[in-house]
Amino acid sequence: MATLNEAQLTQFRDEGYVVVRSLFDPEEDLDPVIGEYVGVLDRLASELHAQGHIPSTYAELPFGPRLSRICAKSGSTHAQYFDFSLPQKGIKLDTPFWAGPAVFQTLRNEKLLDAVEGFVGPEIYSNPIQHVRLKPPEHLVPRDPKTGQVQLGATPWHQDSGVLLPSGDQSQILTVWFPLWDATEENGCLMVRPYSHRQGLLHHCRRWNGLAIPDQFLPEGFVTLPMKRGDVLFMTQLTCHASLPNCSDEVRWSFDLRYNPIGQPTGREMFPGFVARSRQHPESELRDPATWHQLWEQTRNRMAQEEDPAYNRWGVEDKVCA
Repeated sequence: MATLNEAQLTQFRDEGYVVVRSLFDPEEDLDPVIGEYVGVLDRLASELHAQGHIPSTYAELPFGPRLSRICAKSGSTHAQYFDFSLPQKGIKLDTPFWAGPAVFQTLRNEKLLDAVEGFVGPEIYSNPIQHVRLKPPEHLVPRDPKTGQVQLGATPWHQDSGVLLPSGDQSQILTVWFPLWDATEENGCLMVRPYSHRQGLLHHCRRWNGLAIPDQFLPEGFVTLPMKRGDVLFMTQLTCHASLPNCSDEVRWSFDLRYNPIGQPTGREMFPGFVARSRQHPESELRDPATWHQLWEQTRNRMAQEEDPAYNRWGVEDKVCA
């Protein structure tokens, strides 16, 4: 059982984050996910080649170089094709997503849930604010034709509460971030601002690369967090964090998950979560990956028929964002 020690829990409470080293066994816990995504990339390459968007499927290349080559040649990062969530606008009946069994088993990984239990208690809900991040090297990433910026660049400083609806403000939402390959300063690891969670929710502005906290509101001081395969970062929903740009020749690959106590609002109620662990009612746990996939498929089909909902509280007219 991956229980946390008192020093780790104290750091989390005091500083708003803690890195637990070697929580996962990389081969046992992470390689099945990597293997599953090899198949996802195979399908994407075959589709793009059949449509004439790339001259080859590049099947001879390893996963990372192959993804980078496909992105460069097709002019898109295809981020939504790999993600196990849906986009915030323009959902259609054929909007791609990947909610595969290896991903599902990672969300329910016993080692991970043992650690999560130390933060949110034994009744654990898998919050639907969740993503896979596959960030190719910036010098190989296509640029957005409207902004001229790279399509998947550095993530600006933000709090996770800043990207959810006010319904989740009183919830105890835990952020869980971990790399599937080593995350280094060169390839774009995360940075955090210790103690920033004590300042409450800060103002966020809409930028070309997402919601960001204006510099004048940012607390002083930050820590850079290189992480090995198997390490896991836990943060509060109010901890300020960002990522460095990927200046390497390798893909930076990570999972970005959320958990909260069962019964608390998720801050994104339009998307489906599930009971990951319940000591009181274990029969309520979702254990079937096909059912999880179906929940997302049903959500996509429903939302394709509706207007785009609001996902956060910030307006473009805010004076501090001018």
